[in-house]
Amino acid sequence: MLINNFLLLGAVLFCIGVYGVIARKNAVMVLMSIELILNSVNINLLAFSQLHDNVDGNTFALYIIAVAAAEVGVGLAMVLLIYRNRKSISLDELSEMKG
Repeated sequence: MLINNFLLLGAVLFCIGVYGVIARKNAVMVLMSIELILNSVNINLLAFSQLHDNVDGNTFALYIIAVAAAEVGVGLAMVLLIYRNRKSISLDELSEMKG
């Protein structure tokens, strides 16, 4: 396959992820959208890594996967803590917590 196909797929996933972060009011859906953004970056890194025949893109992709796993763990812990206190995970209600 051509690199254009992978770059187009990465761009589409990135746009869907950005739309999800901006438009969603549910904290879990925002975390899923951030994961889409990180996966689109991984696709682009791997595509350019294969194009230039080096392993730098593969290494960075592994680091991004590790950061994404840590982000999911911390993010879901925060969502569970907010749900216990507020009985809702809507991001609109979190703006009331500003001091």
